Amino acid sequence: MSKIWFVTGSSRGFGRHFVEAALSRGDKVAATARNTDSLADLVAAHGDAVLPLALDVTDKAAVTASVKQAHEHFGRLDVVVNNAGYGLFGAVEELSESDVRAQFETNLFGALWVTQAVLPYLRAQGSGHIVQISTIGGVTAFPNLGGYNASKWALEGLSEALAQEVAAFGIKVTLVEPGGYATDWAGASAAQAQPLAAYDGVREAVAAAFANVTMGDPAAAGPALLKIVDAENPPLRVFFGTFPLQIIHDVYAGRLKTWEEWAEVSAEAEGVPA
Repeated sequence: MSKIWFVTGSSRGFGRHFVEAALSRGDKVAATARNTDSLADLVAAHGDAVLPLALDVTDKAAVTASVKQAHEHFGRLDVVVNNAGYGLFGAVEELSESDVRAQFETNLFGALWVTQAVLPYLRAQGSGHIVQISTIGGVTAFPNLGGYNASKWALEGLSEALAQEVAAFGIKVTLVEPGGYATDWAGASAAQAQPLAAYDGVREAVAAAFANVTMGDPAAAGPALLKIVDAENPPLRVFFGTFPLQIIHDVYAGRLKTWEEWAEVSAEAEGVPA
């Protein structure tokens, strides 16, 4: 049976490829973008299978209205993909209040508003799959990306709690955590904090460290997501690309080692005799 999708940030990047993958196999999609002109070719190619919706996910009322319109139009929602988001580059000291608030408004609150808007429909039908597009930067952190990392760590915590809350309603939750991809995430789509010369060396070191990381083909992400939403028991977390798995073992091993080394102090902090 074909699925009905609601996808944010559908104009380009991952969102565009998710929409194209779904449509290519006969699914129907409510595709949102700030400017629906970017979706005109999809409508021309797929007709009524696409419902283009103009949406800024930071507008909670607009999110609620768009979800309601999509549900009324198609009669149900099966897969909800919170893809809208962008990268914020800057050392923590460089970040302005407006930089960080804008980052959270899109990356965290936008996903929250969509999630809250779709849940009554998914609960009523007793099924559905919410896909949150996170990042390897949602489970570890990198210099010059502290604001972005913070927004995605928040999304990860929110979604892990969500998965436990909605499982009994037949609703599934998956966090997709991509590594590096050949999109414009670090280019035109990104925001840059006002740089301080003191951190020039940090930026150079980060650029050197990632210079040889293989960039994935974003077109391959669409078919990969189809396998996840079609799975009987989809994962709570899944990496896209090979880079995340290459580094995550050391990340978690380092955390465990530190916690164990400081276990005595941890016990003392409890204040309860052994």
